[in-house]
Amino acid sequence: MYSNVLLRANIFYSLRRNFSYMKISEIYTNKSTNADINVKGWVQNVRKMKTKLFFDISDGSSLKPLQVVTEYDHVTKKVTYGCSVEISGKTTRAPSGQIELNCKVIKIIGECKPNEEYPFVPRKKYKPEEIREHLHFRPRTNTFKTVLRVRSRISYCIHKFFQKEKFVCIHTPVLTSNDCEGAGEIFEVIPVPSQASDEIKKIEQKDKEMFFDKQIFLTVSGQLHLETMVRALCNVYQFGPVFRAENSKSRLHLSEFYMIEAEVAFINKIEYILKLMEKLIKNITLEIMETHGEEIINYRKAFSFPIFNLNNVMDKSFTVMNFDDACEILKKNNDRFNHPFTEFSRLTKEHELFLVNYNNNIPIFVINWPVERKPFYVKISESTKKAVAVDLLFPEIGELCGGSLREDNYNILQERLQQLGLQEKLKWYLELRKYGNIPTGGFGMGFERFLKFILGTASIKDTIPFPRWPHNCQL
Repeated sequence: MYSNVLLRANIFYSLRRNFSYMKISEIYTNKSTNADINVKGWVQNVRKMKTKLFFDISDGSSLKPLQVVTEYDHVTKKVTYGCSVEISGKTTRAPSGQIELNCKVIKIIGECKPNEEYPFVPRKKYKPEEIREHLHFRPRTNTFKTVLRVRSRISYCIHKFFQKEKFVCIHTPVLTSNDCEGAGEIFEVIPVPSQASDEIKKIEQKDKEMFFDKQIFLTVSGQLHLETMVRALCNVYQFGPVFRAENSKSRLHLSEFYMIEAEVAFINKIEYILKLMEKLIKNITLEIMETHGEEIINYRKAFSFPIFNLNNVMDKSFTVMNFDDACEILKKNNDRFNHPFTEFSRLTKEHELFLVNYNNNIPIFVINWPVERKPFYVKISESTKKAVAVDLLFPEIGELCGGSLREDNYNILQERLQQLGLQEKLKWYLELRKYGNIPTGGFGMGFERFLKFILGTASIKDTIPFPRWPHNCQL
């Protein structure tokens, strides 16, 4: 017992020794002056006076950089925009009232010469698409630091919400033999021979399958795997990467993105799923605006994105609308669309955004869909003959979430799988309805789409650290 306590104490001491410098966010939180501190980070906005050098240092932990004041000498001549430094000194108050650091010792860790191949220079504004051309340097820009901090905090909020609601987190696999959505827009995983690359061209279908003895794909959804877990743990969720081989370069599509998916046990009404979606979105929106509201507003201003009003999301109940009613609204307003709507049309982004705008920018749950528009696993209502499914339409982005009750009738599901030729491939999925079955339902939410709504970014490619889209997979 004593040795374990001593071991933990030694580990803690070792960590303190290795990280014996203060984060800039801590300096602003503590607001203490006349304190001797040590900071590390990257230089921004160098300002040279007669004998003094003023520069800002950022370590990524705070929206605001820390101003450093030092004597101008042979060492500080090497201080340039983008270089990394370690500084020891004393905190004081500047005439403006902000905390600054009077430098005693400065060490240049890594030099940076912006006039060479470094793509960014201080005090110049860059468009998001220009910044995106340099993915390995993009995190160093102030605007993308905001994206990463906001993304990190919302990730935390999502896990906190589900844990508070007593959901169990499941790590669903990236490699799968299932095409959950049945749309065929999937990436196949093929083992690559270790010999010369010319051998890749000679691979036949049987060779593709030799590693797992079957065709394997990158997952498009963790839902089917969650359905195995919900029948043992009741309420489960996953938050991880999914992949779609949709050949689209639109501002709303990525080939790799993150999904929040939840599956709920013992439910037979779609209303519970609606309430869960709305509660999740309102909770994480409220928390991110409380913790990063100023930063989000500054981000929007930096790119001239409109400053949005969250009242319709936070203070009003989301509207519930039948699919047939949504169709009637669209048909009555066909003269406003570039692509007219018919009852056989799919809802385009133009149609989705119009419906939300028509609803005073209050999010809309569109429910009771035609059966042919939804996947095989969706439950069909005996009374309405409609799919018991929902799409959540949101301001600025259109569809944000999709969910449904899952078909729990063994015979009905068996017939559907037979029609699709999937009975053998999804035999295990069918067996879930045979032994200890329960009614379930769930939903999925696109993480980057929610970030796009919060940040106002023009392109979803600017909400993820390393975006992948057709013909583009840098790094």
